[in-house]
Amino acid sequence: MSDLKRTPLYDVYKEQAKLIPFGGWELPVQFVGIKQEHEAVRTKAGLFDVSHMGEVEISGPDALSFIQKITTNDAAKLRIGDAQYTMMCNPEGGIIDDLLVYQTGEQTYLLVINAANIDKDVAWINRHQTGDVTVKNISDEIAQLAVQGPLSEKILQTLTDTSLSEIRPFKFKQQVEVAGVQVLVSRSGYTGEDGFELYFSANDAPHLWTAIVEAGQPEGLLPCGLGARDTLRFEAKLPLYGQELSESITPIEAGLGFAVKPEKGEFIGRDVLARQKDEGAPRKLVGVEMIDRGIPRTHYPVFVNDQQVGEITTGTQSPTLKINVGLALLQKEYAQLDQEIEVEIRGKRLQAKVVKTPFYKRQK
Repeated sequence: MSDLKRTPLYDVYKEQAKLIPFGGWELPVQFVGIKQEHEAVRTKAGLFDVSHMGEVEISGPDALSFIQKITTNDAAKLRIGDAQYTMMCNPEGGIIDDLLVYQTGEQTYLLVINAANIDKDVAWINRHQTGDVTVKNISDEIAQLAVQGPLSEKILQTLTDTSLSEIRPFKFKQQVEVAGVQVLVSRSGYTGEDGFELYFSANDAPHLWTAIVEAGQPEGLLPCGLGARDTLRFEAKLPLYGQELSESITPIEAGLGFAVKPEKGEFIGRDVLARQKDEGAPRKLVGVEMIDRGIPRTHYPVFVNDQQVGEITTGTQSPTLKINVGLALLQKEYAQLDQEIEVEIRGKRLQAKVVKTPFYKRQK
């Protein structure tokens, strides 16, 4: 496993966690157990090392117009201190990656991209670079932690004098001192819960991780791995690149039309996406609940009357709901609620139906 990359926290938790390869990285899949970690985030708090994520800084007089060209959402709506969910697409409308854009200065933006796509994304950005723009891949310099769950603000507030309650969802503050470390604190996350994502110098990662773990222990915070991150995001219908999203799936098919703004003007993939937004896409991402006993898994085929009409993108037994559910990309004519379908699991076709999503929504 020596050719795998490691985050700055590898030495801190290598003895405590079960590690697996993920997108070219050696990362913790669990600490005490996926179900316990999942429940901690739903009811108390969890701490995730997400330092494998990529960060690209785009700056210069033409930074905004360049970001407008390569992303689907309308970055002109951003102000300093705002974050936005968006996607980069190819000319056919397929998703190169989904990402967050932070406006950090008058002409400076931070793009947060998926770990497995860093090299591909940076190459794509550089290939399409236009105007007076500087593109800087700062992924190796930046560590990222996510504190997620209903008690995350209470725990984090013990480590900083900055009022965290003033940071609204998809807003951030820069140069916040947290446990003596300079941090960009964003109210965002990938779990369906309230929480924060923290960006800071990679050198400070071991100190900040330890400080948050210690501050959170009395409140029941647990260090969490990729396993719980996946079940949490799945219940909230937050897409995972390589499963719900890929270069052969459009944002409209994936149910992410809210982040596609054809009216802003030209961008890569606009023609296809504008048409799909108007006329509908050929496929649709839906929720699936098993009627027969069985767990739907990624790439399992879905049938209606002996005809394959799509496949499962993610599936599991929901730790919160205790039922076997999945997300599936289906031909649109079979994507309506209560549509009866069959999922092929180990050569057997088992009964299931299309259900409402998200499977889990937090109570505000």
